[in-house]
Amino acid sequence: EQRRRLPRRTRRLHPDSELWQVVVKMLAKGWSPQQVAARLKIFWPDRPERHVSHESIYLAIYAYPRGELKRQLIAYLRQGKAKRRPRSVSAARRERYPAEQNIRNRPEDVEGRQVPGHWESDLIMGAGNRSAVATMVERTSRFVILAKLDAPTADAALEAMTRELARMAPSLLKTITHDQGSEMARHAELSARTGMNIYFADPHSPWQRGSNENTNGLLRQYLPKGTDLSLVSQERLDEIAELLNTRPRQTLGWKFPVEVLVEYLQLQATNQLGSIH
Repeated sequence: EQRRRLPRRTRRLHPDSELWQVVVKMLAKGWSPQQVAARLKIFWPDRPERHVSHESIYLAIYAYPRGELKRQLIAYLRQGKAKRRPRSVSAARRERYPAEQNIRNRPEDVEGRQVPGHWESDLIMGAGNRSAVATMVERTSRFVILAKLDAPTADAALEAMTRELARMAPSLLKTITHDQGSEMARHAELSARTGMNIYFADPHSPWQRGSNENTNGLLRQYLPKGTDLSLVSQERLDEIAELLNTRPRQTLGWKFPVEVLVEYLQLQATNQLGSIH
């Protein structure tokens, strides 16, 4: 009787089916049912029998028999983005950094998101504000870099951000936009080390770094508020970044952030090769 009540596409997601196992693996990576449904069409464009709607995935999960597996499946469903309170370092709405480095003075092509290489950055704080992780998001691709800080200080931020940004191709290091936090006090040295121009958002204006704020919300799936970030290794942060960078994004036409970045680098290499010949 239950089988008759479920839509045909939901019945494709029988617990014993291969398609169901694929869907569960995607959900376990933190993907939403909408992301899973979109990516199935990309994986198998010519196999409609492997296409299901996100509504069908929700129905299949909630129709699953009671038990530990059902609880796990429901836990996979994202419960919305965490909202972050602004750090109360200072109540004064004042500019901490030079006016010429204000966000309004960024190059025009930063706003268009057409050319990769422009980043947004922030810190997420651990338990008691005693530990921190730097988050860096490339605006065009939404590619994420996470850097473990030894302490929530300007010295630690300089070393951690330099270390992780050095892993990227130089052509991807054009600008970076941060908030007014004191952790960027050594921004001139960061600029000298990376070759990037550094800009600062207005005080208490997180919406000016929307990609970064969105990513910080996604990160709370893996690093909940109150986590002692000093206990989280750089290796674990790299694993989390890979999960986010291989998660389909609607704003990218359901491509992965890493796919967008690789496509750009391949196009750049092709153009350079053509100019040689």
